[in-house]
Parts: sequence; structure tokens; C-alpha cells
Amino acid sequence: MPTINVNVVTPDGKVYDGDVDMVSVRTVDGELGILPKHIPLVAPLTIGAVRLKNGSTVEKVAVSGGFVEVRPDQVTILAEAAELPSDIDVDRAKQAKERAEKRLEEIKQEQTDSKRAQLALKRAMNRLDVSGK
Repeated sequence: MPTINVNVVTPDGKVYDGDVDMVSVRTVDGELGILPKHIPLVAPLTIGAVRLKNGSTVEKVAVSGGFVEVRPDQVTILAEAAELPSDIDVDRAKQAKERAEKRLEEIKQEQTDSKRAQLALKRAMNRLDVSGK
């Protein structure tokens, strides 16, 4: 079966280089499966896992945005950041997830408080208007 060469590169250097049967990436327009002899294209990537299939084995690379460039014999992924599973610090990732969730909750709370304050102001102004004073 023919293969296609895949390079995953970040500003810090090469993360992956190898030949695979199929590459799957998540672009801003949806999932894209790439086989050998694929038509050339360039597409922006979203945050997601690049899946590299070799026979029955699937390797994953965590990618944080960037671009994919496809040529018939090669796929180059220019990523803002990319990590192999073995390079991921799980504890650090969990802490980052918790911080992000906490921050989102704070933002949500601020928006709720702001909306609540706006509604209270409208109610007060309405009561004052109706009272004529």
C-alpha cells in the first residue's frame, strides 16, 4: 500500500516526521482525511488531534492551530504548537484545564452580574418613571 510522508513542525522545531497510510486533521471547515496522491491544498487548522494511521495503528499529535499543506506525496503541518502523547505533561494539562474552567466561570459570573445590574437599573428607572418623580 502506498504511503505519504508527514512532517509536523512548530516554531520550536520538528515534532513528527514519518510515512503513514492516512492523515486526518481538523480544519476550520471540518475534518479532512488525506491519502497518498491527494490533490494539493492548503487549509487552516483548529485545535485538535492530528491522527496518523499506519495499518491498524493510529498515532496522535495534539495540535494548536496552524496550517496543513498537502501535496501528492507529502503533508506538512505548520503548527503553532504540537505535542506527541509522550511529551504531554498530564498534571500540567489538568491544571491548565482547571484554570481555564475557573476563568470561564468568572467571566460568566461577571456577565451575569452585569446583566443583573442592568436589569435592576431598568426596573428602578421604570418605577421612577411610572411614579412621576
